[in-house]
Amino acid sequence: MRDADRFYINGEWVEPTTSGTMDVLDPSTEKPIATVALGGAEDVDRAVKAARAAFETFSTTSVAERIALLERIIEVYQTRGEDLARTLMAELGAPAALANSAQVGAGLGQFASALDALKNFQFDEDRGTTRIRYEAIGVCGLITPWNWPPLLIAAKIAPALAAGCTVVLKPSELAPLNAVIIAEVLHEAGVPAGVFNLVHGDGAGVGTALTSHPDVDMVSFTGSTRAGVEVARSAAPTVKRVAQELGGKSANVLLDDVDLATAIPRDMGDVCANSGQSCNAGSRWLVPQSRLSEAEEIAKKAAEAIVVGHPEDEGVAIGPLISQAAYDKVQRLIQSALDQGATLVAGGLGRPEGLDSGYFVRPTILTGVTNEMEIWKEEIFGPVITLTAYSDDDEAVRLANDTVYGLSGFVSSADVERARSVARRLRTGMVHVNGNGLDFAGAFGGYKQSGNGREYADFGLKEFLEIKTIFGFGS
Repeated sequence: MRDADRFYINGEWVEPTTSGTMDVLDPSTEKPIATVALGGAEDVDRAVKAARAAFETFSTTSVAERIALLERIIEVYQTRGEDLARTLMAELGAPAALANSAQVGAGLGQFASALDALKNFQFDEDRGTTRIRYEAIGVCGLITPWNWPPLLIAAKIAPALAAGCTVVLKPSELAPLNAVIIAEVLHEAGVPAGVFNLVHGDGAGVGTALTSHPDVDMVSFTGSTRAGVEVARSAAPTVKRVAQELGGKSANVLLDDVDLATAIPRDMGDVCANSGQSCNAGSRWLVPQSRLSEAEEIAKKAAEAIVVGHPEDEGVAIGPLISQAAYDKVQRLIQSALDQGATLVAGGLGRPEGLDSGYFVRPTILTGVTNEMEIWKEEIFGPVITLTAYSDDDEAVRLANDTVYGLSGFVSSADVERARSVARRLRTGMVHVNGNGLDFAGAFGGYKQSGNGREYADFGLKEFLEIKTIFGFGS
């Protein structure tokens, strides 16, 4: 693996102004594979100045020019898919199948989604003699996490470029290497100098400098709710727009008429994909009291069938968690649930058998979980599912909504109209009915402490646009 020891600013790879570095670890071996530079306020200022200068020209480009640019990005991205997959296997521990298909493919899907939105978006609208005009918001600070990096980076860069904005990206310092490849893709595709800039670093050194910078017009952040609060505080004095996709504790409502033998293995795979490290994972399962024993038995078999291991090994479904801190948190929450009265159905504490190093976690099922337990309330970010019994649909909805989060939700029923009825009652930004997955034509984002704003398609494009009203334009 190459080091992430330089920053991409104003169309060039430049040396950091700081000397701090950090090891990038392979989470399946716990060994260093590269070094990432930790930038500071001066590096951020250089990048923002480059983006501000480039905005004067890039914001005036035509829709046709930006369509052509996104088409070139997509073309070059496809040539680097294998490089991205190998990098994600190393810095995330992502199994080969996940890295090659879902991880790399999701990034490509976001560029394609933004391209489609740009082709169909009306930047000017007349209402009588009044013209409504959508214009690029300006310089955007983009902060992305490590769990789905190509997806989350592309979900911000692509609509920002489509809108005519310029950007400064701070990827996660835990998995920065894929961002270097994406920067190379953008450079090869001909993104003008200063339009895209990349500064590596941590939240204290780079994130705060970026979110508080007076020449940054907007911040788009994906990460924990705790970190999102700090981003909002940092951005508040300059009254910049802040779009946030934050934490989740999504409920999966299995109604009493559902085929559990089909739904449970399907939904188990969804939660455990990417080692459970997805903000929208439906990890709180709500099961009819009359069918709880049946659900426990099926869930146990499904969990025990999941193969955990090193990313290059044959048949591996899930790899390690990202870090020691992530591993420790999952272990703590499992222990907390057991201490508070939950019953272990499958998995449990420690690494899976045969794995003596790496941040590997057992796919775990806990039953008898109540809404007073810590594991009910706190986002776990691991392959851990809780089972809670309910008496009727009203109680299921009440329990599903009993959380400070509101990112996603899941509901399954043999009666699709009944499932739709429950879906409408869930206080979440997204709901998956009968196992249907994400659609990049939809809007991604949540209610309550799961954030504000939306990503994907035209919803994501609008986040990077200001609205100008010109009265008397047509008089």
